Formats: sequence, C-alpha cells, structure tokens
Amino acid sequence: MTLQFSARLADRDVDVDLNLASGETLALLGPNGAGKSTVLGVLAGLIRPDSGRATLAEDTLFDLPTTWLAPHRRAIALLAQDALLFPHLTVRRNVEFAPRSSGATRAQAGAKADEWLERTGVRPLAERRPGGLSGGQAQRVAIARALAAEPELILLDEPLASLDVAVAGELRGMLAEVLVGRTAIVVTHDALDAYLLADRVAVLHRGRVVEEGPTREVLTHPRHPFTAELTGLSLLTGVRTAGGLVTDDGLALGGTPAVPIPAGRAVTAVVRPSAVMLRTGVGPDGGAGIAAVVTALEPRDDLVRVRTDRLTALVPAAVVAELRLTIGARVTLSVPRGDVRIAPA
Repeated sequence: MTLQFSARLADRDVDVDLNLASGETLALLGPNGAGKSTVLGVLAGLIRPDSGRATLAEDTLFDLPTTWLAPHRRAIALLAQDALLFPHLTVRRNVEFAPRSSGATRAQAGAKADEWLERTGVRPLAERRPGGLSGGQAQRVAIARALAAEPELILLDEPLASLDVAVAGELRGMLAEVLVGRTAIVVTHDALDAYLLADRVAVLHRGRVVEEGPTREVLTHPRHPFTAELTGLSLLTGVRTAGGLVTDDGLALGGTPAVPIPAGRAVTAVVRPSAVMLRTGVGPDGGAGIAAVVTALEPRDDLVRVRTDRLTALVPAAVVAELRLTIGARVTLSVPRGDVRIAPA
C-alpha cells in the first residue's frame, strides 16, 4: 500500500483507518460534519490528531506521540474549493511555483508548468493573472499547480462544489484524465464524482468509516442510509423470507438475492426509484401493492422524485400532474421482484 493511515481526534470524535494503493483514487463520502475534511487536514499536516500513524510510500508522516512530519516536507498536495492562486503572479508563474518549491531550476519549473497547463487546458491563459480568470479556469490552474509538484498523494476537497453544472462537468472530465495512475483522495457529495473519478469509495459517518469498497459495488448496493440517499436509492433492512424479505416495519417484498441466504437471516434490500410503479389510492381491501403516503415531491428536470413513507419513486412530471399528486396523498406502490436486490446485512 502507498498510504496507510490511522488517526483519532477526541474533540472532533473522529477515529478513521484508511489504506490506499499506489495509483488508486479513493472517494471519501459522508454528510457534513462526518470528518472528511478533518482526514484531509491530518494528511496534509494542518491538523494534529491525538494519536495515530500514517505512512506514505517510504515516508512516515506521523507516528504519535513521537513523530510529526511538517506539512512542507510531505509529498502531498491539497486542493480546496477555493483555488487560492497567488494574485500577483501570472498563471504560468503560479504553476511554476510548485516545482520551484521542490528545488527545480527555473528551466525545469517552466517546462513542468507548460506541460501541466497544456494537460489541464489552460495554456492560452499562461500570461493572465488570477483576477482575470473565471471560477472554472482558476480551478484548472490550481489543479495544474498541484500536479506540477509531482506529489505522491493529491487531496481534493470538493473541487467542483463551487462551480456551475456545465463548468463542473467539463472539469470532472479533465480530472478523470489527469488522475489516471495517480494516488488521490477526493472528498465529494456527488455520486457522479465518485463514479467517474474513484476506484474505491469510503463512507464516513460520525467520524467512522461505515462502509468501504469498489465504487460501483458500494454505490449500487449501499449498506448505509447516507450512501443510499446520495445515490438516490431506497435502502431497506429486514429479515429474509422464502419469497423475499420482511422489513423492520413489516413491509413484505418479493426478491431473489444474488447469493443464497437462509430464511430468518438479517438482510438489506436496495430498490431503484425508477423501478417503483405508482398509482393513486388503494383497493377496497388494501389491494395488491404497498399502501403509502406521499411525503415530498422533488422535481429533477422532466422527472419528479416522489418520496413516500415506504419507498421512493421516480416518475415523469406528466404522471405527477395526471395523478394530481400532492404531499399527503395516499398512493399504492409496486416493485417487480427482479428489481429488489437483497444482500446479507
């Protein structure tokens, strides 16, 4: 492993262990206050934990209480939401600053700056000053500066959060290219960032890693409510039955697990909102399906996420209008058996 990290901070209630292989990108997900930025701060040397140990390649970053490597001696680059470019330097000089700080000659730094300005798509802006850049351009320059230092590890703290959707999409594509083969940790609240940028995902909740694994595996079959919410899936917990499962609140659903699970065992089930079918009202005796009450309506372009006290459905806006759905409306839901993905808890 390139990175082995373990740190505990009592005042922030953070206790995290992480490992990262060389050339691997890890997406660090979690709600606000979960400890994501704290982990990056400790790695960068800006926050000192109470105890722990971290190594990066052959270097010991810290081994408390005795060893603490200063931030400038760590082969780590930290990129925050704010580009933090030097306002008095041109774009090119900003990027040259990183290799120069590592001991490169002016010629070497210039060549490295030109390489990364080209790779991040801002070479034509080389002689501008930061005050004349858009938010997206400034973030590209900040990424070029970080990578020009050739760090062993690059930390990105929600690098796309402050950008509009179109610019964020362009920058996400660029990051996907330049991070290939590089060891990185990306803090994000966006499942798309994780899908496109990360090999693995770690989910933090209340200062602890609550689930971790390959990106697609974690995000398509989440085990924690935050992960399910992030990916827009409904996460259910319950007990395996012969035909599917019974949830903790008594809802019976049909479904077949990917691996054999004996009846009576605790399980989780994931349901995609797009697989949930919805109609208004209930039959005279409850009817076939799941009786539910609408709790929220969330427009998503030409679709609407219909949240209920049972499951969430994703339907065309025209269907919401046709059914005259409102908060508090009684509806009946149904889910095809094949769309209920069951796994051991």
